[in-house]
Amino acid sequence: MLDNIQSNSTGWLFYVKTSFALAIVAMTVGIVFSPIDLMVKGYLTMSALFLVSSTITLSKTMRDEHESEKLLNKINEAKTQQLIKEYAE
Repeated sequence: MLDNIQSNSTGWLFYVKTSFALAIVAMTVGIVFSPIDLMVKGYLTMSALFLVSSTITLSKTMRDEHESEKLLNKINEAKTQQLIKEYAE
């Protein structure tokens, strides 16, 4: 059952985490140093934080949905194998 476990390489994990951190820093620097009113900077900051939060939530939900489908497929496959085994006897 553990033969289908997929793991990411440390290089890929480093790349993903670094890219995320750089994107957050670049966005923050862009908002802070833009020549706009404080009210607009606040709006952009709130929008950016909401975007990051909803992106993380969407990613987690999609991953959970995928894992759920994999589990259901394994259960269905086991039921099918059991029926075939019973039929063959």
